[in-house]
Amino acid sequence: MKRFIALFVLLILAVSVSMAAAETLNVNIWDNNQLAGLKQIADEWSAQSGIDVNINVVDWDNYWTLLEAGAYGGDLPDVFWTHSNTVQMYMDADLLLKLNDYIDKDEAIDLNNYYEGIVDLYTRDDGNVYAVPKDHDTIALLYNKAIFDKYGVAYPTDNWTWEDAYNAAKEITEKSEGAVYGYAVNTSNNQDGWYNVVYDYGAQLITEDHKDTTIDSAEGKAGMEMVRKILTVAAPQSVVAETGTDSLFQSDKVAMITQGSWMINSFYKAEHHDDYKWALLPYADVNGNGQAEPEERWSCYNGLGWAAAFNTANPDAAYSLISWFCAKEQQIKQAELGVTMAGMPGVSDAFANAFPGMDISAFLTAEDFSLYMRPYTRNTPVWEDALQQVGGFLDAWQNPEDPAVMEQACDNAAKIIRDAIAEEEW
Repeated sequence: MKRFIALFVLLILAVSVSMAAAETLNVNIWDNNQLAGLKQIADEWSAQSGIDVNINVVDWDNYWTLLEAGAYGGDLPDVFWTHSNTVQMYMDADLLLKLNDYIDKDEAIDLNNYYEGIVDLYTRDDGNVYAVPKDHDTIALLYNKAIFDKYGVAYPTDNWTWEDAYNAAKEITEKSEGAVYGYAVNTSNNQDGWYNVVYDYGAQLITEDHKDTTIDSAEGKAGMEMVRKILTVAAPQSVVAETGTDSLFQSDKVAMITQGSWMINSFYKAEHHDDYKWALLPYADVNGNGQAEPEERWSCYNGLGWAAAFNTANPDAAYSLISWFCAKEQQIKQAELGVTMAGMPGVSDAFANAFPGMDISAFLTAEDFSLYMRPYTRNTPVWEDALQQVGGFLDAWQNPEDPAVMEQACDNAAKIIRDAIAEEEW
């Protein structure tokens, strides 16, 4: 927090904002898969406004470094994506354009029409709004049909439990004699991976008030025990760390992974995409009745927000572009173009038809699950990064044969999270 206050002071001293209207808006995003569709939508706005839009794609690892450097140097992009990991700090430091007055006068934007959790994410405690929801995402199970066929293993069904996923992974790993792993998951596959198992078993990585965790509860440990069990028949941590789960899958070395809807395009464009099939996330049959109850099947969802720099040379144009991206018509269009699902409920049906030949309906069906907002606090990376390291869950990933290591990792994780929250001064 102190760093961002200092950052704000430096920014005020360093920046001289031009009063002239900008002829071009610079926009930063981090996903090249979305570029073509977003450019098409932005070009339509440019045709009406007479203002060009220059969309820059910066990879995820460098995006935040460059954004912070831009804040220090007074050179933030006019419009850019925000994320639950860092938006709290940028809002607290007043580095984003406050949008309330614009939204109040804008007939195209009613925040009641968007996913509530995403609206809350980009609204500060004082009621000021700093971003408009761009999209939302869900998670599904991805499997390689050819590998299942080769080893005679039945495909995933809508009623698969995590125990079923474990058994299928075990069978493939054993039948292939280790040439192919039945499953792969990294500690960094959190929103798109093990977070969902934790919630399926009744725990919360971050409680709804963002002030605690129940990862060390009996339910949390039961969920992570299921993860540990799957890890015993999955690609070893050493292999995953070197290659990555997505690359292992696309190299036919792994039969199953879980992934988010934002990654569909990458697999759709892959060489062997005809073999790739999406299925519903498994569930935890904690009630023992063989039926997926709502409280036993969860999917994490998150949503990016379109924000503007507080010192953009043309705030009116910056908001106009944000409004254009987030209005219902363009929300539907981004779904039709396969950019992503919409930031408002009920308008993403066209997304299911955006990838001819690939059935992605599992992502839309996931909206019927119990959805939970991606866990976040004021400074999410502090504890999220620590959970991926030694002293967090990495120990259990490296030693999956020992249940005691995973149990201790849950206790360690709880302390990491609580200590981080205590430093945040909510």
